[in-house]
Amino acid sequence: MSHKLETKAIRTQMERSQFSEHSTPLHLTSSFVFEDAEEMRAAFAEEKKRNIYSRFTNPNTSELVAKIADMEGAEDGVSFATGMGAVFGTFAALLNSGDHIVSARSVFGSTHSMLTKFLPKWNIETSYFDVASPQQAEDLIQPNTKIIYAETPTNPGVDVLDLRYLGDLAQKHNLILVIDNCFATPYLQQPIKFGADLVIHSATKLIDGQGRVLGGVTVGKKDLIREIYLFARNTGSALSPFNAWILSKSMETLPVRVDRHCQSALTLAEFLESHPKVNWVKYPFLKSHPEYELAKKQMSQGGSIIAFEVEGGLSAGRDFFDNIKMLSLSSNLGDSRTIVTHPASTTHSKLSLTDREAVGITDGMVRLSVGLEHPEDIQNDLAQALEKI
Repeated sequence: MSHKLETKAIRTQMERSQFSEHSTPLHLTSSFVFEDAEEMRAAFAEEKKRNIYSRFTNPNTSELVAKIADMEGAEDGVSFATGMGAVFGTFAALLNSGDHIVSARSVFGSTHSMLTKFLPKWNIETSYFDVASPQQAEDLIQPNTKIIYAETPTNPGVDVLDLRYLGDLAQKHNLILVIDNCFATPYLQQPIKFGADLVIHSATKLIDGQGRVLGGVTVGKKDLIREIYLFARNTGSALSPFNAWILSKSMETLPVRVDRHCQSALTLAEFLESHPKVNWVKYPFLKSHPEYELAKKQMSQGGSIIAFEVEGGLSAGRDFFDNIKMLSLSSNLGDSRTIVTHPASTTHSKLSLTDREAVGITDGMVRLSVGLEHPEDIQNDLAQALEKI
């Protein structure tokens, strides 16, 4: 029987134990025991599928991965200790020295550092295409290109890339399309439907939704996941069973939480767009967004993240942040608490001025992660801080 996403988020569970528990229990164990020598041999030979060691698999991590894979329409998946662990593990597992990546220019700051500072140490190079001109991607493909990578919506500029175009391009050139789906979650967008081979999530964000634990997941084609799993198994990037249990339980409320996030975000985006001290606003389901029609085709709602620029540049931005009263000043996102972030001095501070300008990160840019407080209270705090600029 095929279920809706809301049901999958709740009813995808591991088998109950002899205690017939309704809610999946925590499996806080480093290893698992065997009945006899033959069962142990068969398990290590992978002739029998079972848990061996929690660095490999654990019932809690398996349940989380199964939920996300099912919601994304993926064949298989693997978990990691963090979202960046999932990004690095995916690249490290699939790339060899001399390989090449084509990536959208607008990526998370730590991903940019990985692509430009660390992977080149192993002779893996990256070429960037402008998110406003995705057709540039084909011109950057080389004989040694192996992966096309993108976030959509992007962090922090909330740009939207054409998943169908990237999927067709990857298929045409026999490349692996990897999409970071963190901002949308599998509830709002399923990149595999548009041709993605692999989808990455920082489960730390909306999947947890309460700013408690770290986690990452990559899902997609079974043969690719096999390689990523072997890399993760042997390099120790395992997600803890406790964090996996928290994240799997959080998935049960993901649809209702994200619905509220999106409803409030659209209301606040419209408010900000009309404010005289805001130069511009970007939100996927705001009609003024350059890719509004594309966002409507790919996403069921606009997500929880708004980017906007306050009038007056860096000094005005500091005044705005210093006058926030209720909202949180933090670098996280996707929390039940609304968070305001200054990307130029925090999440993307390691980028050069030229690199920040290339992806639209101005000194006055603010990333607003809309939480679950009453939208009027969020708006009132934003309004009073903007009035003091």
